[in-house]
Amino acid sequence: MTLKQKTSEPLDMSFVVVNWNTKSLLMDCLQSVFDTVKDLSFEVWVVDNGSKDGSPEAVAGFYPQVNLIANETNRGFAAANNQAFKQMNGRYALLLNSDAVLTPGAVDQLYRFMENTPGAGMACGQLLNSDGTLQNSFAPFPCIWTVLFNESLLRLLLPRRFPPKTIGGSRPLHVDSCIGACMIVRRTAMERVGFFDEGFFFFLEETDWAYRMRKDGWEVYFVPSARIFHHQGASIGISARGRKMFYKSRYRYLKKWHPPLAAAAPFLISVRLSVNALLNLAAVLLTLGMHKSFRRRLSVYLELIRWHLAGCPQPSPEVSRL
Repeated sequence: MTLKQKTSEPLDMSFVVVNWNTKSLLMDCLQSVFDTVKDLSFEVWVVDNGSKDGSPEAVAGFYPQVNLIANETNRGFAAANNQAFKQMNGRYALLLNSDAVLTPGAVDQLYRFMENTPGAGMACGQLLNSDGTLQNSFAPFPCIWTVLFNESLLRLLLPRRFPPKTIGGSRPLHVDSCIGACMIVRRTAMERVGFFDEGFFFFLEETDWAYRMRKDGWEVYFVPSARIFHHQGASIGISARGRKMFYKSRYRYLKKWHPPLAAAAPFLISVRLSVNALLNLAAVLLTLGMHKSFRRRLSVYLELIRWHLAGCPQPSPEVSRL
């Protein structure tokens, strides 16, 4: 391992970790970097978005070799990453969520793949749940099908267009976009395409980035041999606040790239939410309200419907990206 800090010398890799109030997870994430990356020259950047849990102090105390940017407020995922991109010295940026833990060899696999695939602008590895089961590691570009139907259903009905997370095999696969929990990006591609669009506060900024790269001629890949544990916050997936932020980003993406679909999407999504609310209401009634997850999901769907009826006002930004 060769660690470099605050130098103009070109490095193999610049790790960029954005954090917001996840001190314990962040410590594990950083430890995995130093434990598993042995043969590359690299630097580490942590951008803290106004944490109140002592995260910046912990990084400065336990990892003084890390380049720390401590924001006073939560600037969002895109803007925080861009702060590090503007200063990094690596030929590649490796974006890593604070709740991600690298396995031995994962970074080497991604690095070697990029070195051997000059047309690749971006690549991601296989994300794993804490128990080792597979997570979705890549995502399709939003389109009429993803607006109308659940992506799990699309993977079942149209597996060639929407590959499932259990696609299997060890060979790299062309994909639309990467899940941002762990992805490597070529610096020359960044310089041509630009950094993250900071109009995305949370969610879909990496999808927008991949779309711009594809338009510029770069390819995006999934490299299943690189494996990364991602202890994602399950509450984000079913919390009204997190879903509002997701829908806001989705509508911004559609407005940017597919204006006609953007005009119809809120109505179509509202119909989907209403169907889901009715199904969960039926489940609540059938279980006599004894199943907590059905009650919670029904509450979330009803709040999202109300939010759509109110015109999708800007949700609170205070939501963790896990």
